[in-house]
Amino acid sequence: MSFANVARFLPERARAQPTACAVRAPIGDDPAQPGRIAYTERNFAELDAEADAAARLFQARGIVRGTRVLVLVSPGLDLLRCVFALFKIGSVPVLIDPGMGLKNFLTCVRRSEPGALVAIPKAHWLAFFFRGAMSSAKIRVRVGGGAWEKELAARRSVEPFPLAQTENNELAAILFTSGSTGAPKGVCYEHGFFEAQVRLIREQYNIQPGEIDLPMLPIFALFNPALGMTTIVPEINPSRPAACDPARLVQAIRQNGVTNSFGSPALWAIIARHCEATGQDLPSVRRVLAAGAPVHPNLLRRLQKILPNGTAHIPYGATEALPVSSISLDEVLNETWALTEQGRGSCVGSLFPGVEARILPIQDGPIFNLSETPTLPVGQIGEIVVRGPSVTRVYDRLPIATARAKIPAEDPADQHAVWHRMGDVGYRDERGRLWFCGRVAECVETKQGVIYTDCVEAIFNRHPRVARTALIGLGQAPVQKPALVVEPVPGQFPRTRDEREKFAAELRGLALASTPELAQIFFRKTLPVDVWHNAKIHRLVLAREYNRQAGF
Repeated sequence: MSFANVARFLPERARAQPTACAVRAPIGDDPAQPGRIAYTERNFAELDAEADAAARLFQARGIVRGTRVLVLVSPGLDLLRCVFALFKIGSVPVLIDPGMGLKNFLTCVRRSEPGALVAIPKAHWLAFFFRGAMSSAKIRVRVGGGAWEKELAARRSVEPFPLAQTENNELAAILFTSGSTGAPKGVCYEHGFFEAQVRLIREQYNIQPGEIDLPMLPIFALFNPALGMTTIVPEINPSRPAACDPARLVQAIRQNGVTNSFGSPALWAIIARHCEATGQDLPSVRRVLAAGAPVHPNLLRRLQKILPNGTAHIPYGATEALPVSSISLDEVLNETWALTEQGRGSCVGSLFPGVEARILPIQDGPIFNLSETPTLPVGQIGEIVVRGPSVTRVYDRLPIATARAKIPAEDPADQHAVWHRMGDVGYRDERGRLWFCGRVAECVETKQGVIYTDCVEAIFNRHPRVARTALIGLGQAPVQKPALVVEPVPGQFPRTRDEREKFAAELRGLALASTPELAQIFFRKTLPVDVWHNAKIHRLVLAREYNRQAGF
């Protein structure tokens, strides 16, 4: 086995760019300069030294190589210090989003059985009240405040902390899925996967050391020391990202000269609307990465206007397999969106180097032998399966879920010996590009055949008064009746029965020959979406609700 430890990137960057800024975390308004944000700052040498100090502190408390550590720390400086310290030790950070709901969160904690808790004081109170779920975490470390900073200062040393000689396939971290179409699952990340992700992202988007990043999903900040980018911590509550103040985000981008930023389409729509209303643009930004849900061309056109020196890219992947493919703003607007509006699904672009994809017939249950499962031809919709250097192998302590989602390669000696079933339906076009047509679990099965959510919704989303739609099935598969749940744009919600009937008639008028006949059209002010991206629609939740209303 070969050595690989994702923590190595931080001391390497500290040697190559010791005085370059590694992280800026906001601390309020700047009293000396009204309208500007005040920051606390660390360069790469300081961040590395403080991560070393945190590693010594954790080790002194009993955290060792292989210890599972539940990390409940606010995004920013402390998250970077703590996670890189744990990587240096060779322990295993367990990262669970508390925004998934308390019940799911506690279930995830119980299943992962962390041996330690590294957390802010509020999370320690949570551990006190839910002692049963947290009982495995015998080691407790409080993060934040004066006592924490004093302990770190006391453990600073000119001698570097000895990096654990972890191996390529050694468990590095456990990252939980959002659970948008099922129960959240812990994904086992090996050190080699992290290193492959860093390489693929850097090469695909030509990211250069010295760039400045505003990561609007906290986990992406962990890649920045490896990429040599400065992290600007955004003022976003990760459990309520859509409640952010776009003025503060725009101020952070302009004030810090941000060149790169990852965020969901929902967040970029909020930022774009603010820029349009205030007449501002983002001249320093070279690239926007928008992911988590399909990106409408209206948003891409708005991004075009506010990025005079940059562009947008839409990467496709999942917690279990990231990245898979990518498509640019120009390719969507100039080539693929016209087909999307014809019901062809959303093009998610060309595969990253080293990543392979196949389209298989949709089927329930595990697939034990890929050679016995036919690969569908170009243009035919089926389940997307992928493999590559950053495709994970197992879920944590969920053998049944692993068996359903993973397919062994034909050759066990293959370097990338596992295929991951994305849980998505789609197809490959004649140029090898991948197209997304929806989630397997959200397909609507009718007497006439299977209907795919992304193909249908794009047709009705053309209506100027529609913000977004969700296709659901009424009744039981395979004899469901398709129905549409519509979220109108703000101020356009139909208030009377006549207004609803007129709006519904206009939507039906958009139908194409390929569009299924809708049994019903429902209107609601907002569609339920995921916490992480505020963009993935919870269609199964809607289906349960409207099936009850319809008497199914």
